[in-house]
Amino acid sequence: MARGWAWLAVLLTLAGCGGGGGTTGPVLGAAALREPVSCVPYARARSGIDLRGDAWEWWDAAAGRYARGHRPQPGSVLVLERAGRLRDGHLSVVTRVVSRREIRVDHANWASGGGKGRIARDQPVWDASPGNDWSQVRVWYPPSRDYGVTTYPAAGFVHGGRAWAGG
Repeated sequence: MARGWAWLAVLLTLAGCGGGGGTTGPVLGAAALREPVSCVPYARARSGIDLRGDAWEWWDAAAGRYARGHRPQPGSVLVLERAGRLRDGHLSVVTRVVSRREIRVDHANWASGGGKGRIARDQPVWDASPGNDWSQVRVWYPPSRDYGVTTYPAAGFVHGGRAWAGG
């Protein structure tokens, strides 16, 4: 059994934000995740939303299985589309709604360099869309202590999974 978990840890490390396509397996509890980890298994474990595939595929994969929308809720998963440096997209778990245009998220594998594969908690995300519909976002960039300069396209929020207990 321990050997199986060790292999799982290796696979998660190599996955980036990719989700391994059609892989199946248990939904891990957040406590079972160890750094480094990619955004897909992290979001799955934290939210209880049991979807597979790369991050950008979660929006379509959720259709008919989970509620989807363009308003954040604690516990929902923000799905960023493929664009530029986000070849696999990205997932973040909403921890709280600060205002109509700002949320806080927990996510994994957002940083580069020494922060790659790390879990970041309570990170601000700002709705940069002209229509306040969360279709474009800017994500906090800790080295500059400000939002990053890149605006990322967002598919929306996948709601569901288990009841959000925070933390």
